[in-house]
Amino acid sequence: MSATAQAVLAVILGIFGTIALGLLFQWVDRVVTARIQWRKGPPIYQPLADIIKLMGKETVVSEAASEKIFLYAPVLGFAGLCVASVILWAAAIGPGSPVGFDLIVAVYFLVFPSVALILGASASGNPYAAVGLGREMKLIIGYELPLILAMVPPIVASGNSFRLAEIMNTRPEGALEIISYVLAALCVLAVSQAKLGVVPFDQAEAETELTGGVLLEYSGPPLALIRLVRGMLLFLLPMFIIIVFWGGVQLVGWGWLTTPLKFVAIIVVIVLMRNTNPRLRIDQALAFFWFIVTPIAVLASALSVYQHAVR
Repeated sequence: MSATAQAVLAVILGIFGTIALGLLFQWVDRVVTARIQWRKGPPIYQPLADIIKLMGKETVVSEAASEKIFLYAPVLGFAGLCVASVILWAAAIGPGSPVGFDLIVAVYFLVFPSVALILGASASGNPYAAVGLGREMKLIIGYELPLILAMVPPIVASGNSFRLAEIMNTRPEGALEIISYVLAALCVLAVSQAKLGVVPFDQAEAETELTGGVLLEYSGPPLALIRLVRGMLLFLLPMFIIIVFWGGVQLVGWGWLTTPLKFVAIIVVIVLMRNTNPRLRIDQALAFFWFIVTPIAVLASALSVYQHAVR
């Protein structure tokens, strides 16, 4: 396959493929949650039906809102996530981005949905949304450092490369490096739960406290776009973990069987965490990321660097 064909395929899969799979994963999440609660759960088309219904609803903008920022913030989050998705798919189907630091670029664009929520809430003119955006900002401050530190083991193992394709094809060698990979992957899994904005890290919305928080003023197509982004994240974050820590997305041979199983395993963990934990206070969430997740990420980084030094 030529480089041009790979680029076109990455764009198609990165946008339309991720949207379709994200909606499918949302359905899986809702069905598993329903079964845990002894309910039947929605039909497979329900996430798509919800998006279509919201697209037909009226968009109401408060008089106190900064209209342009409020309406364009979800578009920013969607656009940034599409860029991250294309980068991940490019690494999965081909040699990856020619710029050489696509890992850093992917991590950068994965934060766009959270930034979009902060911008939208700040422009909404609602005091509950203002409280929610403050919590969202604190969450970002809490989890971005351990996320960056968790990237050290795969980077070191791949010979200090920032190319996702090279990282994906690198296998940890030695007990210390394997342990560092496992610890780093667990850190990213915890961060993913916060990026998804689900329990125990849904403080920015907290319907029982803030009646929706950062999403309170959104309706119609902008709200549909936000929910679509959440669905895309539910697929992209497991894909990111698999590419960086778990052998990558393999689309040939046994990969057609093992890759879906990897996704299922991560989704099951995310759903179980959401359904078996209470919401943390924002100070508890920050303490969790700063004093538990960050030290684990530091330990994983130190182990990988030590293993590389003595090899």
